[in-house]
Amino acid sequence: MHEEIFDALVVGAGTAGLSAAVALAESGLRVRVVEARDRLGGRVRWWNLPRPGEATAELGAEFVHGPAVETRELLRAAGERPVEERGSTWTFVDGRLERDDDDFGGANHLLDGVASLEHDESVDAYLARFAHDPHKAEEAAMVRAFVEGFDAADPTDASVRGIAQEWHSGVDSTAARPSMGYAPLVALLQSRAEAAGVSFALEAAVTEIAWGDSGVEVHAGGVAERARCAIVTVPLGVLRHGDLRFEPALPQEKRQAIEGVAMGDAVRVVMLFREPFWTTIDGGAYRDASFFRTPKGPFGAFWTQYPQRDDTVVAWAGGPRTSALRAEKTGLGFAAARAFGALFGDEFLAVRSMEMSRSHDWLGDPYARGAYSYLLVGGGDARSELARPVAPLFFAGEACADDGQAGTVNGAIVTGRRAARQALDYLGAKRV
Repeated sequence: MHEEIFDALVVGAGTAGLSAAVALAESGLRVRVVEARDRLGGRVRWWNLPRPGEATAELGAEFVHGPAVETRELLRAAGERPVEERGSTWTFVDGRLERDDDDFGGANHLLDGVASLEHDESVDAYLARFAHDPHKAEEAAMVRAFVEGFDAADPTDASVRGIAQEWHSGVDSTAARPSMGYAPLVALLQSRAEAAGVSFALEAAVTEIAWGDSGVEVHAGGVAERARCAIVTVPLGVLRHGDLRFEPALPQEKRQAIEGVAMGDAVRVVMLFREPFWTTIDGGAYRDASFFRTPKGPFGAFWTQYPQRDDTVVAWAGGPRTSALRAEKTGLGFAAARAFGALFGDEFLAVRSMEMSRSHDWLGDPYARGAYSYLLVGGGDARSELARPVAPLFFAGEACADDGQAGTVNGAIVTGRRAARQALDYLGAKRV
């Protein structure tokens, strides 16, 4: 038994947990963060590229979605800047790449009728309305592909109301990347936490949280930590899987909310090439390309780092496509390179140029159990219920973002700070 009794324990050291810990500690509380991994960052994970002078490549969170005020402020404080997406987009149609800078925006009007639905339904069921109109059927296919690829969701069980709320929130209106990746932001949160007196317990997977009027007791690796309250920021996949037990059990409403949100699956492969060969093909037509989309095939999209120039390309598949890729026997890197080369008419073009590749299995990761969350049919206000305090327990993480920011780093940061404010109020502490 750890003898010290903290004011607050934070379970999980992703951006939600770190943001909560900083806010609590800077208000004068004694805070300890308990993290299952041997590192900080959670689903922010990066690969240090093996070349002198090169930065990192993201294996987890990569983009800054929409206004993301809190994220952008932290990036500036970390000496970074958000690099806005502004390259060209290409779609592979009938065996060739076609310029498609209209992006997805032309099809999202199909969701305008969602608000008038009497009952929630799946994305697939809703889109079936447009099957008999050739033009709208094509747009419906775009919407379905975006739900699978962007939201990492299964259209057969994803709530069309949940998807519509997210898309209409403005979170998906723009996209950018941190100029040096998310590593400096994580380092900034860590340094602020340590400067405020936060202590960390790493490689300490929490298996049980006992809670009641007298406070909380968190059990991890045979060690118990005690505090007046706890902020739980573990990914939804961990909560759904039952890896973390609560004693007593959480209220029924909270358990139902956990079942009302699912964890999406995504396969992401970062390929490092000897040179950016795609920039010289077809007279340099793809020199300024940001995205390549493939309606068919193992991967739904590929993207470069443009307008920053380097030798990496990300291959991405989300939703149902991931099942076939997980059965791929030749290796994900080889499969990704073949699929990327096929866009230019030569499956082995990218294979010959690829130096190495990296990926991380977030679904198989016991401390994530998926990429990020999406609302299930009938989930309703599940995200708000997930975020609701059950004092002395408070909850944060992207799955708790009920304002359209679920699945984003900014959603995690905002909910972490919100949970910290709730905990401060509960403890009667003054906010800074």
